[in-house]
Amino acid sequence: MDSVFMVTVAEAVGASGIRVVRFEFPYMAARRTDGRRRAPDREPVLIESWLGVIGKLGKPARLVIGGKSLGGRIASMVADQAGVAGLVCLGYPFHPPGNPLRTRTKHLEKLQTPALILQGERDSFGRRDESGGLQVVTENRDRMARSWRSLFKPPARSGRTEAQNVAEAIARVCAFITRLRVREGS
Repeated sequence: MDSVFMVTVAEAVGASGIRVVRFEFPYMAARRTDGRRRAPDREPVLIESWLGVIGKLGKPARLVIGGKSLGGRIASMVADQAGVAGLVCLGYPFHPPGNPLRTRTKHLEKLQTPALILQGERDSFGRRDESGGLQVVTENRDRMARSWRSLFKPPARSGRTEAQNVAEAIARVCAFITRLRVREGS
């Protein structure tokens, strides 16, 4: 949660008037205390962590949850169950690196929560050229939107900077959340 990318996104979204809360899964909190790298917690622990945070914040129908990579994946797995207003995933892990046939998208087929997934064009966890198996993400445009743009370092030939890409991602996140609030009538 302290990466330059996450801090930049959280501060910019917060500066737009949207309340931002960050948290760490138990394995990352443990790393912070003892400095040891470890594997992520098992899925049930990750899911319970997300549900616990949502429970502490209250009013799930007014929350938009999400995260980067694993955090966004787990948020996508609990969004419907928790009854949140929306979901934002920054760099979704569609499949393990180097293994595009082992997708992590089955639950997205039934996702009812409005979702925005921003994915890097060169992301080793799922690139645009592999999107044939990821079409579920764009089946219902009213419910789910996907944008392919390098969230990180763009190719030099693109003529864009990393800062431009991150700023565009932040603008899309803020616009998505704002639209959800309008839809709720607030």
